[in-house]
This record gives sequence, structure tokens and C-alpha cells, in this order.
Amino acid sequence: MSGHSKWANIKHKKGAADAKRGKIFTRLIKEVTVAARMGGGDPDGNPRLRSAIATARSENMPKDNIIRAIKKGTGELEGEVYDEILYEGYGPGGVAVLVECMTDNRNRTVADVRHYFAKSNGNLGESGCVAWMFDKKGLILVDKATTGEDELMELALEAGADDVVEEDGQFQVVTAPEDFDEVRESLEKAGVVFVEASVTMIPQNIVEVTEEKPAKALLKLLGNLEDHDDVQNVHANFDLDDDLMEKLS
Repeated sequence: MSGHSKWANIKHKKGAADAKRGKIFTRLIKEVTVAARMGGGDPDGNPRLRSAIATARSENMPKDNIIRAIKKGTGELEGEVYDEILYEGYGPGGVAVLVECMTDNRNRTVADVRHYFAKSNGNLGESGCVAWMFDKKGLILVDKATTGEDELMELALEAGADDVVEEDGQFQVVTAPEDFDEVRESLEKAGVVFVEASVTMIPQNIVEVTEEKPAKALLKLLGNLEDHDDVQNVHANFDLDDDLMEKLS
């Protein structure tokens, strides 16, 4: 799972800057809106909406913002209609990249995503070209300093998690997508504090990027994609040596 955790750690370091630009709220509002549009405005009967609301609350989004986003999704208030699109391609060093987008203008989004890939000596591919390299999983990251391994393992497995592993100073609780909400809610009730909790794409195999030039270009590509207003999530199957990552950070 290092392909996920390396990029997650890099994103976490830049999270404060993202928050100042309002990007986190923008992405969360889109997710709440689309979840409500797809499955209705009642979180009890809409697991995706329930998860989106929980994430929004964890980022201290005001309740009124959440309510407005739900109403826009259900049509009670006017708002943009977003399409969900998954772009796939290869970045520098042969790294597979998945880009999850929500957009009200497909032509604008695909042009921008293609530009970022080309600028970094990567290429945007056809649908299905790299998605098969990833598994959709629920992933809950917990700081080792806040929870004991045995306690977390017992709580997580009892709640229905598939596994708990340790990596990069964190415990990673892995679940099937359909079990994610139940596991997260059980851990929250037990007082477990999360670094991150989401349904994500975990790479089956990792590409080691060992040279500075492609590593720098790869991080530039991923950063540009993350900063785009239409991009919700970016996934990549890479690993960097800790010394190289420290140098580039």
C-alpha cells in the first residue's frame, strides 16, 4: 500500500495550504451534491452521502454548507450539475495514474488533464488502460502515537475490517468498500482519531522511482492534478526512497 501512503503523506504536508485556498471545501461540497443527486438526500438510506457528510464534518465544514449542498443535489436549490469522470494514464517513470474528476465542462477538464500529463512527459491513455492495476478499498489511516496496535486490531476486525497493517508511522485499516462506513463509524464511537478515512484505489503493484528527474516530474504532475478545481482524487502506484522524497519535499 506504499503507493497510496507516499502520496497521501505528501498531500497531508500540503494540506494546510490547500485548506487556505478553499479547495478542500470545494471538493467536499461537490461530493455531497453528487451523492445526494445519485442516491437521495437522506443519509440513512444513502451510504455515499452519509460518508460524504462525515468527511465534511471532519474538516469542520459548517452545517449550513452541507445542507445547501444536499439541497442542490436533490434539486431543491439551483446549482451546477457535475459529471463524474475517471481519467487514466502514465506518468514519468511508467507510473500508473488515476484521476477522479467532477466537472460541469468535460471539454475543459480533459484538455487540462491531458496538458498536465504531456507537460510532465507522461501521457493520458484510454479508458481501462491502468484501472485494472488498482483495487477499490476502504482505507482508514490512524497515527501510531494515538492508538495501540492490539487495541486497534481488535476493534477493526470486530467491526468488519479486512486487515490492519503498519506503514510509515501509521496504522492502515483496510476494508471492503461496502464495509467502510460501518467500520469507520464503529472506530469513531470507540474514540479512534483518524488521519484520513476514505474509499480509495489501492495499487496492486508498486513502481519504484529511483532517479531524481522522473521523481520530480511525477510529483509535479500529481501536484498539478490535485490543484485543479475539477479533480477530486488522484491515485498513483509509485514508491520513492525516503531520502529522495525528503530531498524533493
